[in-house]
Amino acid sequence: MGTQSNQNPQADRAPMPMKCSTCGLDFLLDETEAPPFCSQRCRMIDLGRWLDEEIGVPHEGGPEPGKMNHSIDDDEEAQDA
Repeated sequence: MGTQSNQNPQADRAPMPMKCSTCGLDFLLDETEAPPFCSQRCRMIDLGRWLDEEIGVPHEGGPEPGKMNHSIDDDEEAQDA
């Protein structure tokens, strides 16, 4: 027979406080319908920023655009050999 904390480990943890990256509002992660944002509105604003390319994942390294000398035809020729 286990203890109550083993049955539901989530019940013993305090709600996690967060700050919305869109509006800066402090909120509890357990009380939002749109984690990690405070609301659906802030989630949609963030999505719009990604789609408008206002924000993005930084890219480091790799060949410069137009500098690649590898093609699909090269792969097919290598498989035929």
